[in-house]
Amino acid sequence: MRLVDSHCHLQAERFAADAELVLGGARLAGVERILVPGWNRISGEAALTLAERHPWLDAAVGVHPHEAARVDEAAWAWFVEAAADHRAVAVGETGLDFDRAFSSVESQLGNLRRNLALALATGKPAILHCRSAAGRRDAQDALVAELRSAGFGDPTVTRAFGDRPAAIVHSFSGPPDYAEAVLALGLAISFSGLVFRPGEESSAEVARIVPANRLLVETDAPYLSPPGAPRRRNEPEWVAVTARWLAEQRAEDPALLGERLVANYDAILPRWRPR
Repeated sequence: MRLVDSHCHLQAERFAADAELVLGGARLAGVERILVPGWNRISGEAALTLAERHPWLDAAVGVHPHEAARVDEAAWAWFVEAAADHRAVAVGETGLDFDRAFSSVESQLGNLRRNLALALATGKPAILHCRSAAGRRDAQDALVAELRSAGFGDPTVTRAFGDRPAAIVHSFSGPPDYAEAVLALGLAISFSGLVFRPGEESSAEVARIVPANRLLVETDAPYLSPPGAPRRRNEPEWVAVTARWLAEQRAEDPALLGERLVANYDAILPRWRPR
């Protein structure tokens, strides 16, 4: 089965000692492309370096909601410059996290708005994190409102991105009507090992309604290990578990779904250099 990992933090400290071995394992498992998103400047710089070193890796640069309060206007200038770098194929990881709330809601909203504006200005899709506390959906509802306010779903954005989604909801979590709302705005949805966690049962229904050309899969490694993967550290090779789950939910042949996932990654996140 051909595979991609559309969200993997290979620059995280947990991979510092053996990143090359982890990449080798991913290759043996059939993973053809990996997106390495940053969450702050240091991780963004590391993602760009990895993309330079390995032709089959791609980088994204942006500010995670946990980091929102730590990036002032002067610090933001680096992200504007880095997003224009040919090695960066997306803006993020950004978004909203009302569960752990390491930054205030006000800081998170301001951070999200400038990351969304940067995605639209560069024509590179935003990578969106969205979490609410258990039993709530306030972050999801706020994210949809901010996307609409920023112009996502408008004809001008559609023209700028062509047939490509202007954003990816990474590691999907939320009710089906939230998924329907972001899909109506033209976004893509990516599924991770989170789908196997208690409380995420609605992801199975969502997996069946995502249009075939806007479907992605990821690990969010080193986090969110799926069943069978080591709990201490998820790795990109384990994206195969979630990909097989997707095939089962959609009643599709795994090999054909793998072909589709690779094609979607290539279309949504165009390469900055040939394979």
